[in-house]
Amino acid sequence: MTAPADSPGLTTDLVRRARALHGRLPDHVMSSARLHLLDALGVGTLGARSGPLRGLDRVVTVAHTGGRSTVLGSSATAPASVAALVNGSYMHSLEFDDTHVASVMHGSATLAAAALAVAEEVGATGTAMLSAYALGWEAIIRMGLASPGTLQARGFQTTSAAGPFAASLVSSLLHDDAEQVAVDALGIAGSMPGGTFAFLADGDTIKAGQPAWAAHSGLWAAELARAGMTGPSRVLEGDLGFFSLYAGDADAPARLADELTTLGERWHLPDAAFKMIPCCHFIHPFVEALGLVMDDGVEAADIASIHCHVPRGALPIIADPWSGRQSPRTPHDARWSLPYVLAGRAVDGRVGLDLFSQPIGGERLDLSRRITHEVWDDSGFPARFPARLRVTLTDGRSVDASVDDVLGGAGRPVPAGDVLDKARANLAAAGLADDRVDQVVAELIDAAAPDLARLGRALGAAGG
Repeated sequence: MTAPADSPGLTTDLVRRARALHGRLPDHVMSSARLHLLDALGVGTLGARSGPLRGLDRVVTVAHTGGRSTVLGSSATAPASVAALVNGSYMHSLEFDDTHVASVMHGSATLAAAALAVAEEVGATGTAMLSAYALGWEAIIRMGLASPGTLQARGFQTTSAAGPFAASLVSSLLHDDAEQVAVDALGIAGSMPGGTFAFLADGDTIKAGQPAWAAHSGLWAAELARAGMTGPSRVLEGDLGFFSLYAGDADAPARLADELTTLGERWHLPDAAFKMIPCCHFIHPFVEALGLVMDDGVEAADIASIHCHVPRGALPIIADPWSGRQSPRTPHDARWSLPYVLAGRAVDGRVGLDLFSQPIGGERLDLSRRITHEVWDDSGFPARFPARLRVTLTDGRSVDASVDDVLGGAGRPVPAGDVLDKARANLAAAGLADDRVDQVVAELIDAAAPDLARLGRALGAAGG
């Protein structure tokens, strides 16, 4: 569906609404933004210290110099686009970063990386950074809700496909660009979406870099617009628009237009889910369901087999091919393995970061090979992430368990105290001394207006 010729394009409408709201967000949205940004920085700092991409900061020292933006895990600073690339990769590398469930967007890996880097570069206030970050989230969520599940069904990671648009918006807001420059930035960003699920074949770590590349690309789109390059104002709609080409959904622009009418009235960021275990979010409800069985006195040695009902939309990510998921190639690859993560939960009694750093094998692999699955067509996915499984015990009994939606979704929020505990634990595990952990939390959660210079110094070089 194409908008009437005399109406503004979707990018113009989005830019106008975001510019009018910037710096005027409700307190509960700003509070949510503070908590999500803290979570992202905790996960990213830990990823820099102990994730599969540690050492990525050499991109800064080898290829780029100068810049004012913090690089997590390093004492170096970098240009905003480079810092966003490195930091966003770290934020996503542990599969421990937040997700908006219904839109399937890992927003912070793109938007926290973009907002912090640009805010430091231009000397913006912490309040302005949080506002732009939240509005970027609102934009990317609405893009996902306009065509739920379709980008992923066509093989694209949703965040990396839609992320350049939201990141360019964040940059334009923090640079206080004129409306036309911001519209051009989003139009230019339309030449930059990407990020396929091809990494699943071998468990490659490029997946972590995809939302980060979206941040990097979006910041460059805005720079190019400020330098005079122009972009199509109707890049999201029409036969050659984003939704037709990437989602195969000609009706999505009309749905996005409807979503944009609620911007400023309906806020989605407070519904975004925090991850409390470090693996693909689609697996989380299955871990919880198995926990319900095991908390009733079942031990790993008591389990003969487990049978899972897997939502069809989640199959390509956590279940296909099943034999490959039963025997992950690497510990990092196990982050997307439903059977291996469940086996880890049964054998270890929990799912922690160590599951994804220890060699594949032993009791976990043995049990993983005794887990089966079938397709679940009417699960309600992706509006919710449910789970259903049956555990057959060695004595012949069977126990069923189900979870209606993932913990942390809109209907099951994670308490703020648990998110703070997670962030503190991650920052400490990354090597930050207690006083520096306290400073990061104080700046983002307690300060009336976060001081970005103090925040950057507190993050510094983890363990340094």
